[in-house]
Amino acid sequence: MEKDVVLCKIIATSDVHGHLRGIDYRTNEQRASGLAMLAAYIRQEKEASPDLLLIDNGDLLQGAPLASYAAMDRRGGTHPFIAVLNKLGYDAAVIGNHEFNYGLDFLKQAVDGSRFPWLAANIVDRSTGAPAFGKPYRVKEAGGAKIALLGLTTHYIPNWENPKHIAGLEFRDALETAKEWVSRMRREEQPDVLIVSYHGGFERDLQTGEETERQTGENQGYAICCEVEGIDVLITGHQHRMLTGEINGVTIVQPGSGGQAAAKVEVALERKDGRFVIVRKQAELLLPDAGRLPDQEVLALTDALEAATQQWLDEPIGSAAGDLSISSAMECRLEAHPFIQFIHEVQLEATGAELSNAALLSEDSPGFGTDITMRDVLSNFIYPNTLTVLRLSGEDIRLALEQTAAYFDLDEDGNVIVSRAYLEPKPQHYNYDMWAGIDYVLNVSRPVGKRVAKLERNGEPLRPDQYFDVVMSNYRSAGGGDYEMYRGKPVVREGADDVAALAAEYIRRKGTIAASRIRNWRVVTD
Repeated sequence: MEKDVVLCKIIATSDVHGHLRGIDYRTNEQRASGLAMLAAYIRQEKEASPDLLLIDNGDLLQGAPLASYAAMDRRGGTHPFIAVLNKLGYDAAVIGNHEFNYGLDFLKQAVDGSRFPWLAANIVDRSTGAPAFGKPYRVKEAGGAKIALLGLTTHYIPNWENPKHIAGLEFRDALETAKEWVSRMRREEQPDVLIVSYHGGFERDLQTGEETERQTGENQGYAICCEVEGIDVLITGHQHRMLTGEINGVTIVQPGSGGQAAAKVEVALERKDGRFVIVRKQAELLLPDAGRLPDQEVLALTDALEAATQQWLDEPIGSAAGDLSISSAMECRLEAHPFIQFIHEVQLEATGAELSNAALLSEDSPGFGTDITMRDVLSNFIYPNTLTVLRLSGEDIRLALEQTAAYFDLDEDGNVIVSRAYLEPKPQHYNYDMWAGIDYVLNVSRPVGKRVAKLERNGEPLRPDQYFDVVMSNYRSAGGGDYEMYRGKPVVREGADDVAALAAEYIRRKGTIAASRIRNWRVVTD
């Protein structure tokens, strides 16, 4: 017998990035985070509400060293992370942008091992136009009420990903796809609650509606809430923010990253005149309790992988002569640093390019101590980027340096600080590049777009019509980080190995790497 009042519950994880266990792999310290910690809440909520809808919102398969080793050690069978989601009874997962990092074969194997559908309505097979991963949405009942879930993924992926990893796929505009499918689902399924799970974030301030980033289409959460009729709940991710709220009557939530939290949404429905009507919606974040033990079944399913990963991470691969440590990420970005010079040496040797640009990928990058292990390498190279060599003009290089220089601002006392645009709504420190093979000065007291105060090679000014082969990450070569000047430029060479693997190989071959500081660039304020 149907109840007059039904409470529908949704639990969502997002951007777990391989953090199934609450471990800081740089130090092996335990943290109150990770999917094993969240699993205790998930089981508790499922016991109380068996009809609960459990969703992962993408970026599960890449990130922590546990994910890196799982991708490298491909023995067939069900991916260990998928085994965990199967055990916990997930109802659906959404494809995240980082799901493509290890190629389509790897992703399809993970999808095939899942006891739940992977949803991405706007990722279609280029030849047929059909959703590439099977289902665009799924429907589930809760207490007699009909719940419909649509999956969407940021369509900006081709601007970052290795083209080989997304061959045959078309990434359609997420906003336009939402309009099409939400209308169709309302018409054909007539759900009582319609949820969109979107691996993407918000392009505007949630309170004021003001733009918080350049409107590229990478994040369209605000527009989805305001322009798509018929959505009750929007689950978001990608930006690694912790958010709850409401936009234009749509309840929104985003649960951070690395298992920081799980999103919980409750929708109360009341039967009126033979149909359910929503009378209340509420979103909250479930934060792991440091006093609660991680779920033992989740740990057991990843114990063997964890042991193998730890052994791999502790493998000595070489040593450093001199100081290659990073004490301050900000100082590293203000003038040439030995660790960044090491990255340039790896990139230039691997490709034979004339010039190199590279970024410090994380504020937590430690650089290297005297003894170097795989743990040290992966602590610095946290993304599986490969290398691309582009043929660029002197003008392209100048424009790229101007884009890089926009990373900085000055406070009221004239001190160099990071521009707010690179901190909100999502930190983007990885979009600041440093170069080898040219000499340059960035004067950040000048207006944005006019900050390159010096640009030379071998003591001569770089002419706009000179051409050079420049090595960089595949993410950057595709224009990632708003480096529009790289789009469509001739590709001289593409590498298959990620930079972490190239760095490890370089260290093994050299045995000892010497710290060197080539003072070819600096940032000034006058």
